[in-house]
Amino acid sequence: MSGERARRAKIERRTLEVSISGDLDIDGSGRAKVSTGIPFFDHMLSTLAKHALFDLELTAKGDLEHHLIEEVGIALGSAIDAALGDRRGIRRFGSALIPMDESLASAAVDLSGRGFARLSLGLRDSVEGFRAEWLEHFLRSLAMSSRATIHVNLVYGSDEHHKAESSIKALARALRDAVSMDWRIPGEIPSVKGGL
Repeated sequence: MSGERARRAKIERRTLEVSISGDLDIDGSGRAKVSTGIPFFDHMLSTLAKHALFDLELTAKGDLEHHLIEEVGIALGSAIDAALGDRRGIRRFGSALIPMDESLASAAVDLSGRGFARLSLGLRDSVEGFRAEWLEHFLRSLAMSSRATIHVNLVYGSDEHHKAESSIKALARALRDAVSMDWRIPGEIPSVKGGL
């Protein structure tokens, strides 16, 4: 990436309900230092960073777990959007099919500039005390604020932890491909519209 701008961004979000800060490097090696006070969520964020090859430092505190999880999605998505800049030279699309023992999940990402999420995670009430709908709130917030179209689908699975983790790993690998630079189109916007 000699001569190109660093694809990094500050993570910063403060409301009356939450305080979130940190750093993101989308050209990292998968290092994560995450503290939200919600162990399973920390595990999912660290897993996302590891398999997307993002270096992520994030500290978050808030009044309610629901608020915190949703706001972390907004903050992290906004940082991804900022790190991508005008999205010149990126591959733009990514997809992955990831197993975890008996579970199999697929994900597809388009860094289109339009936020949208289609999720079918197959989760029941909770995973390790983490309510199933919270993961969907996080992913929807991430998609909208990163201006990405994200589809995540659990193909099958029975263990709740494995279903959630294979879904996050699939998204991470799809993001890893989508944010990657394409050496064939350096400096070009990957769209016939000329902008994303």
